[in-house]
Amino acid sequence: MRVTKILTFVLLAATFAGAQASRTWVSGTGDDANPCSRTAPCKTFAGAISKTAAGGEIDALDPGGFGAVTITKGMTIDGGGGQVASVLVSGTNGIVVQAGPSDVVILRNLRINGIGSGLNGIRFLSGKDLNLENCYIFGFTQNGIDIALSASASAHVLNTVVKNNGGVGIRATTTVGQVQVGIDHSWVLVDNVGVEAADHSRVVINRSFIQHAASNGVQADSSSGDSVMTIDHTDISYNSNGTLAGPGGANIFLADNKIAFNSNVGANVTGGVNFTYGTNRLHNNGFGSGSLTPAVPGQQ
Repeated sequence: MRVTKILTFVLLAATFAGAQASRTWVSGTGDDANPCSRTAPCKTFAGAISKTAAGGEIDALDPGGFGAVTITKGMTIDGGGGQVASVLVSGTNGIVVQAGPSDVVILRNLRINGIGSGLNGIRFLSGKDLNLENCYIFGFTQNGIDIALSASASAHVLNTVVKNNGGVGIRATTTVGQVQVGIDHSWVLVDNVGVEAADHSRVVINRSFIQHAASNGVQADSSSGDSVMTIDHTDISYNSNGTLAGPGGANIFLADNKIAFNSNVGANVTGGVNFTYGTNRLHNNGFGSGSLTPAVPGQQ
């Protein structure tokens, strides 16, 4: 009987040791050897992810640098409001999302810093849906948010700043199916290209600021001519070109935007079309308004 009780205790202990919690915690003073509970938090997101159940959540208890992480399942990472929950990387990607086809990933209240040598701030390679809320992504040599899929998926960028990146602030493409991206109440600033809708993408931008891009503020391009960008109530200013439709026959639809003070052309084309609903304000662009086609026949 005593041997049986001891064996049962050992098995239970092993079960609890391998169990994953629906909510885990990280702290600037934590330790990845801990169980990632509130009273014994982990040190890094990478240390907490293996102890977090699919669909669960990792929360930051206090300010800290919590390191790069690859996310392979549906989950939420929340840095908490009013504090610095940072991912700081050099020579690598900040956060990689490589989840399953039915997985939803939420990243909230995070500061992701490439310190001038990181590769991409966030790479979305697989999953059903990626949500970025209240994040600040900056200082990467390639893209701030790089959506590079091989299946249909969606992504949503809300109340987020993407700034000072060497490539594209937010870029979306997939090799199979279609990727749908929504950007709302966000700032894309001082990148080479602000926002790019590449192959097989549908990108919607609303109530945002896209400024100081060295090349194009927004750009739709596609080798198969199937990328589409729709922009409403957005300020596209102080870039080289405000918009670029093409190459590849990609189209941009514009309504209720300000496109101004771009040093080259307000609305440029190289194979695609800038469709306007007649409610945009284009002024003070270096080489004029550019090429705009009424979206409704007869509309000016």
